[in-house]
Parts: sequence; structure tokens; C-alpha cells
Amino acid sequence: MASPTVTLVTASPNPAVSGQSVTLTATVIPLGTGTPTGTVTFVVSGGPTLTGTLSDGIASVTASGLSGGTHIVSATYNGDANFTSSTGTTAVLVIPASTTTTVTSAPDPSTPGQSVTFTATVTPVAPGAGVPAGMVTFTIGGSGGGTFTQPLSGGMATLSLSTLGVGTHAVVAAYSGSTDFLPSTGTDTHTVNPGPAATTTTPTSSVNPSVFGQPVTYTATVTPDPPASGTPTGSVTFTITDPDGVTSTQPLMGGTATFTTSAPGTGSHTVTATYNGDTNFATSTSAPLTQVVNFANSKTSISSNPNPSEAGTPVDFVAFVEAIPPGDGTPTGPVTFTLTNGVDTITSSPTLDANGFVFLERALTAGNWDVSAVYEGDANFGASGVSEYIQVVTEPDSGTVTTTMS
Repeated sequence: MASPTVTLVTASPNPAVSGQSVTLTATVIPLGTGTPTGTVTFVVSGGPTLTGTLSDGIASVTASGLSGGTHIVSATYNGDANFTSSTGTTAVLVIPASTTTTVTSAPDPSTPGQSVTFTATVTPVAPGAGVPAGMVTFTIGGSGGGTFTQPLSGGMATLSLSTLGVGTHAVVAAYSGSTDFLPSTGTDTHTVNPGPAATTTTPTSSVNPSVFGQPVTYTATVTPDPPASGTPTGSVTFTITDPDGVTSTQPLMGGTATFTTSAPGTGSHTVTATYNGDTNFATSTSAPLTQVVNFANSKTSISSNPNPSEAGTPVDFVAFVEAIPPGDGTPTGPVTFTLTNGVDTITSSPTLDANGFVFLERALTAGNWDVSAVYEGDANFGASGVSEYIQVVTEPDSGTVTTTMS
């Protein structure tokens, strides 16, 4: 017949701190001769279930990750051929682990308006282990400071401020603790040196979209970022993308700078304005502004000399192509003349000169000739033309000898 047993269970250390491993030991005492063999099952309330093998009547296991509070441990000897099972219990107290809190700031020192990140790191004090959770309260002294509560993530809490004034600021980071970890506090100092304040540069366009040749005034406004105040001085560099690029540096007056140009061709152009800074204010570059330049409208006019003319006498036809305001500049490319009397048609496409004129000389037969001049447009100017122009050609005086030119 199997002999009864008594199981005793102990825990070490007891109490333990959060994160500390606890050794559970079961001693199985036989109420008869011999030594019990087999296994012991340890059940930890709010924790793991573990199995240990008896050696000389003793089984030990290690429980880790126990949360703060009291845990009841039940150790059940599962018996063997000679000994019956038995159960023993004990209690393990897990108390919060001590912590240390450190706090740093970066960059340190900083300048007015510069963003500063404060970082609090909470770590357990050995033999405590694990990753503390909960909240950290930052208290930042001095101008622009205050009290701010931030959550821990991975044992770290961060706070970013860009409001600190010039001077030395006392920094306190207080961890409020949790079920598993005790509160702790860290201190530091942060220095804000006098220096250029951050700025924001914003460009605007006087007309957008514009047309080719139209003067456009770009205005850049430079403002200090809060809490800084005052009026920046110095200069602003305007940059406009173009096949050749357009760059101009203009003085800043009353916080604004202007630049007027009609240079960019048709298409979309990126405009940026860069403030070059001064003693009190830092440089800044604007977000890009898109300037759209469309085709300019053109106007074509024609004239002839002489009109009326005599048959066989050369006639000088002149077409002039110009930009219609607000467009500006000189159109380029061909102008197509078409002369017809209903029977004969003459077509020619001479090219505009540097002043926007094009010339055609022809001798015509007698009759009324419809004359048109059509400008086909170019990369910057739209097409235009004249279709209602009459060249009157009379018969030559009788007895007059004329020479026909073609």
C-alpha cells in the first residue's frame, strides 16, 4: 500500500520586487520509509503553472514576470507507485520595484524659437526588472515653460517645446509610479542662449496666371516665429525656375521685399524666396509658389503701298504683329499672305523681323484682290490675322509702258 506524504512549499526571495525571479521549492516528506519520486506541479495565482522533478524529495522551479501584489502558490506532489499525492501552499508578495528617472534635453543649449525635446528615461533598480509604464510629469521653469504630463512608451517619455525664453531653465521629470514600479524624479537644467530667432518666409504673386511678357511683382513677407517678435531686416533672394533661371536679391523693408519681372516664358514655374537672415533673425526658405504663364494674345495688321495701284506695278504689302497688353514682347515666326482675285491666288509666308514686321512685294493684274495675313503664333504668342483687306488694282493709263514684275 502507498504511503502518505506531506508537501511543504517555500519561495525565495519573499517578498520579491517586480521583475525579480522567484525560486519555488517543494519538499515532499514521506510518512513512511523511502524517498518519494516523480513530479510536483506548481500553480501560481495570477502567474504561471510550472512542473518540477523531485530529486531526493525536493523539486524547484523559477517563476518570473510576477506582477505586484500577493500570489498564492500551490505545490501538488503527483505521487508515485509508493507514495500518495499531497499539496502544500504558500504566499509570495511582490512589491513595486524602485526606479530611477533621468531627464535630458536636446539641443542644449538652444536659441529662441528653436524646438527643444526633453526626454525622461525611467529604469528599474536591480533586482527589479521590466519596462515601467505610466506617466511622467515634466515641469520646465522659466519663461515659456510650464507643466506637461506625457505617457511612457518603452520606458521613455518625450516633450517638445519651442516657447522657451532666453536664460537657464530648471527641468524636473517626475514618474508617478505604477502597480509594479515606485515613483522617482530626475532633474536637469536647460539653457537658451540669445541668438537669431526662427523666421517664416511667404511669397505671393501680383497676378497668377499671367501672360507672356506681362510684368509680375513677387512679394516676400518675412515674419518671426512666435514667441519671437520684431521686424527682420536684410535681403531676400527670389529664384524662378526657367530654362535659363531667374535669380534676384532684393532688400527687405518693413519685413517685405519685392521683385518685378516679365522674364519667364510660357508654362509653369516654381518661385521660391529665401530670407538671408540678420543678427537677430535666422534664414528661412519659403514653400514653393507655382507661377503659371500663358500665351499672350497677338494682333496682326496689314497695309499696302500704293493702294490703289496700277496693274503690273509692284505693291509693297506690310504686316505688323504685336502683343496685346498686358502681354509684351515681339512675336516671331512666319506670316502667311494670301492674295486672290477669285481666279488667281498668290500665297507666301515670309518671317517676321526683329521688330515684328514682315514684307511682301508683288505686281498684280487689274481687279480687286482680297488680301489676308495670318500669323501662326509661336511658343509665347497666340495666332492672329487680318482677312478683310482689299487691294485695288487698276488698268494702266493708255500709252503708258509698264514693266511686269512677278
